[in-house]
Amino acid sequence: MSAEASRRILILGGVRSGKSAQAEQWAKLSARPVTYLATARAGDEEMRARIARHRSTRPAHWQVIEEPVALADTLLAHARPEGLILVDCLTLWLTNLLIDADPQRAQREQDALLALLPTLPGSLILVSNETGLGVVPLGELTRRFCDQAGRLHQALATLCDPVLLMVAGLPLFLKGHP
Repeated sequence: MSAEASRRILILGGVRSGKSAQAEQWAKLSARPVTYLATARAGDEEMRARIARHRSTRPAHWQVIEEPVALADTLLAHARPEGLILVDCLTLWLTNLLIDADPQRAQREQDALLALLPTLPGSLILVSNETGLGVVPLGELTRRFCDQAGRLHQALATLCDPVLLMVAGLPLFLKGHP
């Protein structure tokens, strides 16, 4: 990814498919100043350990912002024409929105993100779990989550190039090229 071109990259994949590693590698190769926007909440010991593992793999000079909900506002506040923002991960962000006390917040935040992306300065790498490849989930909230994630991914895929699916650490380009 050249420093001159601004890009919107969407990286999808299953759990432990290599999404984050691919995103971080591209960010390192970009020669741009990187802002890492983490959406996870450390709700339990296992998640705290996951977050610690992720932190240990990132370069120390990257700016890190932890924002579990207000993604569009945070992107707008930190985007720069010469910069690159890596968002990891959209499905954790979506989970945070779906359990928010305000049932309308998820749609408002998604609409704000989709409206912002075409005008956002600089480059952006979005990482998200592809949840639509498995069985139909039990439970209303889980089905709502999968439906919302699928619709969000479809909308983002129209705004991003390239779009890739990570499987077993290997990228499969669905749209565009590296």
